[in-house]
Amino acid sequence: MKKDTNKFHRMTPWIMILPSMLFTILLIGFPLIYVVYLMFTEWSPGSSMWGLPFIGLDNIMKTFKDNLFWKSFWITIKISGISLLFEVLIGVYLGILLSKAIKGIKFLRIIFFYPSIAPQVAAGMVWVLLFDPSLGFVNYIFDLLHLPQGDWLNSPSSVIYAISLVDIWQWTPFIALIVLGGIQSLPEDPYEAAVIDGASNMQQLFYLTLPLLKSTIIVALMLRSVDMFRIFDSIYVMTQGGPVDASMSLNIYAYQEGFLYTDMGKSSTAMIILLVFVMLVTFILARIRKGVE
Repeated sequence: MKKDTNKFHRMTPWIMILPSMLFTILLIGFPLIYVVYLMFTEWSPGSSMWGLPFIGLDNIMKTFKDNLFWKSFWITIKISGISLLFEVLIGVYLGILLSKAIKGIKFLRIIFFYPSIAPQVAAGMVWVLLFDPSLGFVNYIFDLLHLPQGDWLNSPSSVIYAISLVDIWQWTPFIALIVLGGIQSLPEDPYEAAVIDGASNMQQLFYLTLPLLKSTIIVALMLRSVDMFRIFDSIYVMTQGGPVDASMSLNIYAYQEGFLYTDMGKSSTAMIILLVFVMLVTFILARIRKGVE
């Protein structure tokens, strides 16, 4: 009887997590397996879910030979690189500012974090109006400053920067929030010692705060990069990949190949390549974080 009781106690943790394990497998595991399955088979409208003709590496080779795939891949990297660079720089700066104990700072923090909780579709629609070449607020400001106005979302030379600006506006508060949490968890002893030694505020910033925040900043960059590489909503609402495929991210490319051109093989291949790339970036950032701890 005692052995049965011990066995039951050993099995209890597994029983408790079984529902979440099944949910995770169904929610993540099955779609991933099916996407890999589609990558090696030929799907056509009206086909059954399983039993599709196996075609080996044809979809992979077809995707690699598609110039639009490579263009969308580099556009994804460019938008992500521009956005992440400014989100981290501005986010760290604002996170430090918002950590100051001044009157009304709690209210400012609440207002500042509003863009991050706005749906990306709604934010994209608002920015479409702001970028409007005739009635938009952006060109109005440029006109007041006597700067050249632009057709931001309809020009291949400016559309990537316009989309990046929207992402920076919306997700910089997310980085700032993580940095703010990191600052509030920093030990006070090093700062007290620095004050006694006569260190200035700038010296404390560059020799204490930023070095101590390295791990926090890398975590913020890791979390944001995983989400950034799958950018879809704002691009689809604002440009749908145009003009002339100038804002065609890899997610928009996969969507069009799969649902507009009914080539699920190429669409699945593009998504698997993106998944591998995101995992590689995450692995590199995780190694960097481990090295600075």
